[in-house]
Amino acid sequence: MVATAAILTLFPLAPLPASAPTAVALREGGQAQTTQADVVSRGPDGKPDLSGIWQVINTAAWDIQDHAAQRGVPAGQGVVEGNDVPYLPAAAQKKKENFENRLTADPETKCYLPGVPRVMYTPLPFQIIQAPTQVTILYEYAHAVRNIFMGSPHLPGKIEWWMGDSRGHWEGDTLVVDVIHFNNETWFDRAGNFHSEELHVVERYTPMGPDHINYEVTIEDPLVFTRPWKMSMPLYRHKEKNIQLLEYECFSF
Repeated sequence: MVATAAILTLFPLAPLPASAPTAVALREGGQAQTTQADVVSRGPDGKPDLSGIWQVINTAAWDIQDHAAQRGVPAGQGVVEGNDVPYLPAAAQKKKENFENRLTADPETKCYLPGVPRVMYTPLPFQIIQAPTQVTILYEYAHAVRNIFMGSPHLPGKIEWWMGDSRGHWEGDTLVVDVIHFNNETWFDRAGNFHSEELHVVERYTPMGPDHINYEVTIEDPLVFTRPWKMSMPLYRHKEKNIQLLEYECFSF
């Protein structure tokens, strides 16, 4: 209990918002009934409006796979499809070394930017600001900012950025974001799961109602993994009165 209390002091989790309505296609007799898609807020272009302040409620920041409670770590269910991260043999050994040295080796302990997708499930809120040509995400974590440029190609050449280069498009009601141009200095969690500069991330943001988004991410890195793999989790909209992003300053010791 003491360790858990300490963690919640460091990363306070907001209460879950009210649940979205359950989607039912037809009432008895075939009469149409409102579905989740019908209650999703939309912009002037007809696309879902994802604007707002959102947050995950899980323990993926500590470990993206199933994990038991330990000192400084709450128990949690994993977010990886099949609970399997398919490392190449040499990379599996590196992951083991990362885990053993995680208290000092984790880039988060040095206050580096978390990278994508890790920044999405730090246990802190973030704000989506949406326009037809650009989606901007403001993160409470260390004032991080991420721009998703819509309908435009990645920059040419080999570029290494902490947060990668994000390019988006719509597939129906799903915002699809393709992210490349990473450096190799970020992890996926505090358990040592890592990647190389060849990381390729594809995110899918699908509204599940007015206050929930299904966030799915596909990970591909031929230098580290034997095949692509996926994570998924719900994002919850904050509904508190006068909600706003506050400050979280990172300090390294």
